[in-house]
Amino acid sequence: MNSSKKIRVLIAKPGLDGHDRGAKVVARALRDAGMEVIYTGLRQTPEMIVESALQEDVDCIGLSILSGAHMALFPRVMELLRKEGANDILVVGGGIIPEDDIPELKKAGIAEIFGPGTPLEDIVEYIRTHVKK
Repeated sequence: MNSSKKIRVLIAKPGLDGHDRGAKVVARALRDAGMEVIYTGLRQTPEMIVESALQEDVDCIGLSILSGAHMALFPRVMELLRKEGANDILVVGGGIIPEDDIPELKKAGIAEIFGPGTPLEDIVEYIRTHVKK
């Protein structure tokens, strides 16, 4: 990315999951790393997330989920982004996601999944190196 343009990241909590501490920790780490972070808050629909991402002109969306609804919600976000022609937005996920579900999520277009205990530096570096130029 051009060094004068900060990476813009939308952190979103899709579904009915009411736990957002992890999302807030990641958001703060990204902000501390020099990125612009927009946090949407709890209980967002895929439609709300995509609309916010487009309005905020983000480079990356980080989806955080603990409720187990990732196999329905994450692919729906990707479907809506494709429908809007926003294929250039990097989408990553995190939270409690079984290893067996990760290949299918990646097939749907989620670039990477970060589970509990992932070093924050790894998330920062992944976004920095994978955001479309």
